[in-house]
Amino acid sequence: MKNFFFLLFFTLTLLLNSNVHAASDGISKQQAADIATQQHPGRVLGVKRKADVYKVKILSDSGKVRVIQVDAKGKKNRSGKKSGR
Repeated sequence: MKNFFFLLFFTLTLLLNSNVHAASDGISKQQAADIATQQHPGRVLGVKRKADVYKVKILSDSGKVRVIQVDAKGKKNRSGKKSGR
């Protein structure tokens, strides 16, 4: 019985550690927002991650909404779409 709990504890420890290290791959939401606003100044409305891409929604001073895609693994800006809001 002690061996079972030891094995369970050991397995859970390994799983939790691997998730922590996996989350540190690439850049954070804040870094993605900073990258997007460097190229397209404005107010950040939201940041969402889908797979290996952050989608950063920015409201410009002229009232245009842009969705800037930032590579989540590096600092490459992928594209920006405009919306007339």
